[in-house]
Amino acid sequence: MQVTLTVNGQNISRDVEPRTLLADFLRDDLRLTGTHVGCDTTQCGCCIVHVDGKAMKSCTMFAVQADGASVITIEGLASPDGTLHPVQAAFREHHGLQCGFCTPGMVMMGADIVRRIPGADEATVRHELEGNICRCTGYQGIVEAIVDAASQAGRS
Repeated sequence: MQVTLTVNGQNISRDVEPRTLLADFLRDDLRLTGTHVGCDTTQCGCCIVHVDGKAMKSCTMFAVQADGASVITIEGLASPDGTLHPVQAAFREHHGLQCGFCTPGMVMMGADIVRRIPGADEATVRHELEGNICRCTGYQGIVEAIVDAASQAGRS
């Protein structure tokens, strides 16, 4: 089947097998390896991308389901001039990563939280992150980063 979509602002058209997961399409076909796959069962959230502006776990979505959609991966979150997204900058400032494996999914989910809930507090951020797993930082830096970015969004 042919799939046509916009990925990080670029129009893409490729032939894919109907069973190809969006995560595999992004990583294997488009070489956008920032989208990580940690579980293949929607448990860890490492594969989160934005599909038509909404956070989606790409390990349980077929590439053909994204036909016609706009997809943003971690590689496309920063501005074209290299300016980091506010969530990316906050992760750097608050040390919201350690090994980095969960980081792309956490940042993408964080950006979604900030978009939907400007001014989100710590309890809200922790609740919203329930579908994301980090095995090494204990979440504190991650939560602080998202709360900081959300507070800035709440002021604009």
